[in-house]
Amino acid sequence: MTESDRPDEQLAELRAEIDQVERDMVGHIEPGRWVIVVAAGVFALLVAALLPWVGSNSAWQVLFGHVTGEHRIGPLPRLFAASSLLVGVVLSAITLFSRRWGLAWLCAFGSAFSVIHGVWAVWSRQTSEGAGPGAGMVLALLAMILLAVQWLGLALSRP
Repeated sequence: MTESDRPDEQLAELRAEIDQVERDMVGHIEPGRWVIVVAAGVFALLVAALLPWVGSNSAWQVLFGHVTGEHRIGPLPRLFAASSLLVGVVLSAITLFSRRWGLAWLCAFGSAFSVIHGVWAVWSRQTSEGAGPGAGMVLALLAMILLAVQWLGLALSRP
């Protein structure tokens, strides 16, 4: 190997490294101003999980079926509890830490589906006999609406 071949090798290695950094950056997002609103939405969901959803039962009790009292909990509140906690808390946290663009889209779509589940859950509690939707269920629905809007805005912000 001659001395003149060495700079070409170094340039090729440098170009490969630059290309790898570019590929890595294309899949990343910078949450910027959205991170505070998303974190507030996640915190609101955690608070909502502790508040009553049906009667005196919290989201955790609704989710795991440990309902006290005479309240009959259908599948819709359970579905909303599961989707809001999984998408709103777990997936949002993973996405904020990993900053992957694909996960931001998954959070946007998952939050939108969770909003639909939440509207169904509130409607089912309003139309059934017994206790209506509690403050926790309504707060969780509002938090999921906020998260859906924020994740969609963040996913669309990537050029």
